[in-house]
Amino acid sequence: MDVGNTNTVLGVYSGDKLVADWRLRTAREQTVDEYGILTRDLFRLAGMAHARIEGVVIASVVPPLNSTLAQMAERYFKRQAVFVSAGESTVMPVLYDNPLEVGADRIANGIAAYAKYGGPCVVVDFGTAINFDVVSRNGEYMGGVLAPGIGIAADALSARAARLFRVEISDPGEIIGTNTARSLQAGFFYGFVGMVDGILERLKNELGPRTHVVATGGQAALIAGGSKYIEAVDEHLTLEGLRLYWEQGRKQRSHKESSRKR
Repeated sequence: MDVGNTNTVLGVYSGDKLVADWRLRTAREQTVDEYGILTRDLFRLAGMAHARIEGVVIASVVPPLNSTLAQMAERYFKRQAVFVSAGESTVMPVLYDNPLEVGADRIANGIAAYAKYGGPCVVVDFGTAINFDVVSRNGEYMGGVLAPGIGIAADALSARAARLFRVEISDPGEIIGTNTARSLQAGFFYGFVGMVDGILERLKNELGPRTHVVATGGQAALIAGGSKYIEAVDEHLTLEGLRLYWEQGRKQRSHKESSRKR
């Protein structure tokens, strides 16, 4: 489970294969049973038995939901949820001044990007905020850049400007808009492409020209279409990072149990 401020993404893996995934609205007010019944129904509609789940791993940037989700995992899956934490990550060293400040989704993204694309690499995650996460050549989480997301900018502009309104965020095809809607689309699309490429250019100057750049998140494909530096769009990057985090943790837990038995 990748629990973001706006959306929650659930994925089910069989080995290293993603066999089902769903994108839901993050509902802070939902109860343990409401989350449990929802996930149970999703499994049923996909023809999967929730009793077969061997582990639950969660990246959450909404702390008030953590207790609810932990109880849901125990009650409905009979498993103790593993929460990704930069402060406890042994899969990827975190070089942030205070590792606890790093969002769990950023760690998951870094783990998956390094495993799939190598380092150094930059992950651009288009969510409520736009996160630029940097992983070194040696697989260390170095830090990154945080910027407002496109949705936040659109909401703020329509709320503060009486004659402006929300528009679909898309590529208008030309920079000069001939009506208000097209002008707004040009501002959002070319403005955010310029911001993203400007930051990526500075990061590549810092890390070297062979730095890989991968994008994920809701607006990734749109902005990548206009970017000079984004090489790949990976829709399920965060889920893949969660799988790798859980797999590595399982190996470590098995090793500890084996050591105790000796």
